[in-house]
Amino acid sequence: MQFSEDKPIWRQIYELISMRVLAGEWLEGERVVSVREMATSVGVNPNTVMRSYEHLEADGIIFNRRGIGFFVAEGAKDHIKQLERKKFMDEELPKLKERLAHIGLTIEVRVKD
Repeated sequence: MQFSEDKPIWRQIYELISMRVLAGEWLEGERVVSVREMATSVGVNPNTVMRSYEHLEADGIIFNRRGIGFFVAEGAKDHIKQLERKKFMDEELPKLKERLAHIGLTIEVRVKD
């Protein structure tokens, strides 16, 4: 995996896993690759992956079955969409609206639940 320098590696792994869930690569109830497997596949320290998994678990996207591993939580796909919408509305949309205003364009936003 090629990491960018604009955000922490753990966050990029978090987003990679979230996108895999959204894309249907990992389904609800399905086991997520182990911390060690993920660390090997993306070429980082297992502690970095563990940090990503801890944040994913705290956000209700995955859950841990002690001694078995991590699994995709029920409703994870919808939850990720909600988190991504909020992030877009709070962080990206204001920047986009400002940029559009600078070049003389406007945008109308309709939120669909």
